Amino acid sequence: MGPTVKASRIAIERGSDGYPPGVLDLANAPKRLYMLGNPEALQGPAIAIVGTRRPTPYGIALTELAAELAVEAGITVVSGGAIGCDQAAGMKALACGGVHVVVLGCGADVIYPSSSRDLIDKTLEAGGAVVSIAPWGTKPQRFLFPQRNRVIAALSEAVFIGEAGMPSGTFSTAEAAMELGREVLVAPGSVFSPESRGANYLISVGACCITDEESLEIALSRIFGVLRHPHEPLREVESADPREQRVLRALAASPMRSEDIARLAGLDARGCLEFLSDLMISGRVEQLIDGRYALTKEVLHAMTAIGQNDGSSNQR
Repeated sequence: MGPTVKASRIAIERGSDGYPPGVLDLANAPKRLYMLGNPEALQGPAIAIVGTRRPTPYGIALTELAAELAVEAGITVVSGGAIGCDQAAGMKALACGGVHVVVLGCGADVIYPSSSRDLIDKTLEAGGAVVSIAPWGTKPQRFLFPQRNRVIAALSEAVFIGEAGMPSGTFSTAEAAMELGREVLVAPGSVFSPESRGANYLISVGACCITDEESLEIALSRIFGVLRHPHEPLREVESADPREQRVLRALAASPMRSEDIARLAGLDARGCLEFLSDLMISGRVEQLIDGRYALTKEVLHAMTAIGQNDGSSNQR
């Protein structure tokens, strides 16, 4: 355990304006949160990125990818600050210019593990926060860590698990997330790898299976209501109505239900259905068997293709 952090201390009472609304979803929500840093860091959309303390290069790569995509989408990254996946997530988020929140199983002013000092310092410098349910100066105690994991899940709209063996302390974060109705995102690993047994098990009991970068981008788009940024720039499909363009661009992220399209495009439900009907008649949108709407292949290709004559292929 390292020395304490010297920074402004804030105690946030349950019921006060600064108390994170997500934490109120917990049964017996903590009466008080102790924090260092920027209280605003606890108010925006957030994803928890956690995992094993002994990740493989594969697990580190997945963790860093999730952190990078989250920051690109304007989503705060929450972790437990532990060595391994948690620290990798935090450092990558900060390197990408994002906001990071660390939730500790000791006092918020106590450095634990000692290897997290650099991460905590950079988190505070970048406008993030360090949070705990334990009073100032509290040393790490075993019973605090499951409670810490509940707060990690509650602060977030979703939890991404970079890698987890069996058994794994990460399970308590995943379990808390599922109890709270948060989505758990997990990438599968080799069935022969002990480091992936926990992750594979979580997928088998209902976690969202992340199969590639695109599926992670789509999951973030669906959960957080942000448009996925395609790897190639979208080209506008000719339309005189800017509202129609917003519908098309929303569907460029992934197939969606009408209510999700309406929210992303800034339309009321009835107006959105009218636009979708017109777009189906014109052959730009189709309705899938599960009720979701999607761009036709021709339109999707037109929006993602790089122009051959506009010089864009030479401007990358």
